[in-house]
Amino acid sequence: MSRVACLAASAGIALLLLATPALADSVFPPAISVTGEATISAPPDLAQIDAGVASDAKTAREASDANNAAMAKVLQALKAANIDEKDIQTSRLSLQPQYAPPSASRPGPSAITGYRASNHVTVKLRDVAKVAGVIDTLVAAGANEIGGINFTVSQASKLLDEAREKAVADARRKADIYAKAAGVTLGAPLIISEGGAPVIPLFRARMAPMAAASTPIAQGEETLSVSVNVTWAIKQAAQ
Repeated sequence: MSRVACLAASAGIALLLLATPALADSVFPPAISVTGEATISAPPDLAQIDAGVASDAKTAREASDANNAAMAKVLQALKAANIDEKDIQTSRLSLQPQYAPPSASRPGPSAITGYRASNHVTVKLRDVAKVAGVIDTLVAAGANEIGGINFTVSQASKLLDEAREKAVADARRKADIYAKAAGVTLGAPLIISEGGAPVIPLFRARMAPMAAASTPIAQGEETLSVSVNVTWAIKQAAQ
């Protein structure tokens, strides 16, 4: 082998030896990865009711005027029920033509038979015990469309923080089981990541208006869920 080739080979070996520690440092250390889960249940303390009035008439003006008068009574009833104005918000307002049903004997566009005006509001209740009474008030005032009820928990973030702590503890419990079974010892956590968006359910209830009897309402409980992925280092055995 020529002197130049020997020098080149020696240089290559030297570079490889220098690079080996760096390659070793980039290798992920021995670890155990687990997923911890936790749920917390709490009764809802907020409710939202979607309600409104639909009015039919021959002309658009008649439908609009009738709807405005009916909705004014609904808003007045909510005010009389001590619902704060800031908790009442218009959610949907529409004026649509109504058409005659299609007929095989009369081809072409259907004729307009009248108009329907609709006005809906979202009512926020900060006391869920008032839900049934407010629905009865709405129906008595003339609301003929009840879209649904949403129950939520106002302190969801605080409850989720408690669930996160429990999820990490659950991950540690699982990791200890695996470490004991494998005959190793857990070290410090290397990676902690939340597994997807926390689950904050929104309970929805739908019902038809009831004029005679009081509206039955079941608020139930909200269950908030969190999962966390944790990777724990494995302690090296003493030499």
